Amino acid sequence: MHHKLLLKKGKHACFNPYFCLMILTDTHTHLYSEAFDEDQEAMIQRALDAGVERFFVPAIDASYTDAMLSLKKKYPAQVHLMCGLHPTHVKENYKEELAHAAEMLQKEPYVAVGEIGMDLYWDKSFKSQQQEAFHTQIQWSIDKKLPIAIHCREAFDEVFEVLDDYQGTALHGIFHCFTGNLEQAQRAIDLKMKLGIGGVVTFKNGKIDQFLDQIPLSEIVLETDAPYLAPVPYRGKRNESAYLIQVAKKLASIYNKDLKEIAEITTLNSRQVFGI
Repeated sequence: MHHKLLLKKGKHACFNPYFCLMILTDTHTHLYSEAFDEDQEAMIQRALDAGVERFFVPAIDASYTDAMLSLKKKYPAQVHLMCGLHPTHVKENYKEELAHAAEMLQKEPYVAVGEIGMDLYWDKSFKSQQQEAFHTQIQWSIDKKLPIAIHCREAFDEVFEVLDDYQGTALHGIFHCFTGNLEQAQRAIDLKMKLGIGGVVTFKNGKIDQFLDQIPLSEIVLETDAPYLAPVPYRGKRNESAYLIQVAKKLASIYNKDLKEIAEITTLNSRQVFGI
């Protein structure tokens, strides 16, 4: 029975009977990254074997467009693409980058606008341009009725300042790689954002594990942000989508639920966000 079920999964099959009984969703993974150039197919197969069947892939800038489209062509049922300009790539040419993203958004069936937001950790010199790009792309998401994936680093106040302008609109999405406090978590949820929880929740100094049980599981989605932020026991190594299982196991412990239930609920939450 199980083996018949596995065969129906088609070309990119899951070969682990236990994990095939549940579906995990990685809501944020850079599968097209150069870090996977040598083993992309094997890396994705490892994720499928671990029960990760849905991959939501954020954009960075125009230089990655072809690699993203190629990935989608290779895995049409499993890979779902986002379109947008990453805040750390908002530089002198940001208007050209936004024009490219706007053009692509009209041409391809993207499922979200992302990753977008603000990052003041590395460089504050383009703060006003980041704000402008954030506003512009939020408007795209509202016009296209798409969710957003928010990148926020050292910029919670600035991100919330922008989001507050859209209260009462259809704006919704995911606060990717959420690392804020309980108050910030609640504020994000009030703005119709799910919290993207990844490897940081497994870190001893990650802090979010200390209050996450006060957040309803209905407001949580899982992510890896591969190849970055690998969870324990892989911390410091290249991350990959198969390691999402470590994040799910940590949530199972925090919420005192079994792994299958964590997978079911968080995948349902992702369906509510993306509509697929």
